[in-house]
Amino acid sequence: MGKKISIMIPCFNEEENIVQIGDAVCREIESSLPEYDYEVCYVDNASTDRTRDLIEEQCKKDKHFKAIFNVTNFGQFNSPFHGICSLDGDCVIPVCADFQDPVEMIPVFVHEWEKGHRIVSGVKSSSKENGFIYFLRSIYYKLIKGMSSVKMIEHFTGFGLYDKSFVKLLRELDDPLPFIRGIVAEYGEGFNLKVVEYEQPQRRAGKTHNNFYTLYDAAMLSFTSYTKVGLRLMTFLGFFIGLVDVIVAIVYLILKLTHWNDFNAGSAPMVIGVFLLGAIQLAFMGLMGEYILNINSRTIHRPIVVEERRINFEDET
Repeated sequence: MGKKISIMIPCFNEEENIVQIGDAVCREIESSLPEYDYEVCYVDNASTDRTRDLIEEQCKKDKHFKAIFNVTNFGQFNSPFHGICSLDGDCVIPVCADFQDPVEMIPVFVHEWEKGHRIVSGVKSSSKENGFIYFLRSIYYKLIKGMSSVKMIEHFTGFGLYDKSFVKLLRELDDPLPFIRGIVAEYGEGFNLKVVEYEQPQRRAGKTHNNFYTLYDAAMLSFTSYTKVGLRLMTFLGFFIGLVDVIVAIVYLILKLTHWNDFNAGSAPMVIGVFLLGAIQLAFMGLMGEYILNINSRTIHRPIVVEERRINFEDET
C-alpha cells in the first residue's frame, strides 16, 4: 500500500447517518483512490441515541474503522480538533456525518495534495441549505474577514485536507480553545494552501444540532480569538459619544440662555440619552465579558477533550 489517508468523522446523535457516511467514504476511496491505504475514525461527542452502538458494530466488522468516545460533549470545535490530532495518516480529512461535506470531494483534495498543497480547504461556493441561513453566514464571514488580523477564508467550515506536517503543528499549538478555521487562515500560506470550491448539499437525514447559541458561540470564539476591533470600537465609540454629549450640552445651554422663557428642553432627551447609553454600555460589557471568558478558558487550560475509550487503535485504552 502507498500513503495512508485518515478520514475523521465527528458525530453527535447521528444514528440515521453514521453507518451510511462511513460506507460512502470507504466506497469513494476504494473506487477513486485504490492505491492508498486508509482509515475512518469516528469521534463521538457523547451521543445519547444508538450512534455508539452502530459505530461499535462497524468497528467489529471492518478494522479500517476506528472510534474515539468522549466522556461528555466537548462542543463543535474541540472534539473534531482532537480527532484530527489523534490520527497518524499522511493526511487527515475531516468529514461531517450528515453528508453536507460531499465525499466526492475526497479524491479532489487528495489530487491537490499530491501537487504539493499541504492544506486543501473546501469552500462553499453555494449551498442547498436554507437560503436565509446562507445569507447570514455570508454576512458573518465578510464581517469577521474585515475585522480579523489574519486573512480569514469565507465559507470555510473546516472541511478539507491537512497534511501530517500541519497536523504536527496543530499538536504543538497546545491551544485549549482551538478554532481550526482561524488556524488554517493564520498559517495556511506557509503550507501552500489551496482553496477548492464545492456546492454544499442538504443534510441527508435527521435534524441539525446547530442553533442560535452554537452559531453565536462560534462567532464569539472567532471574534475574541482573531480580532481587536471589538475592544477598540468601545474606546472610539466612548470618545465619540462623549464629544456628541458635550456638543448637545453646549447647544442646549445656548438655546436656554438666548430663549429663556420660550425654550423648554423637557425630560424626553434625558430619558432617551440615559437608555441609549445604558444599552451601549451593556452591549460592550457583554463583548468585554466574551474576551474575558476566552482568556479565562485559556488560563484554566483544561484538556481539549477527555476520552472515555478508543476502538481499534494500536494503543487502545
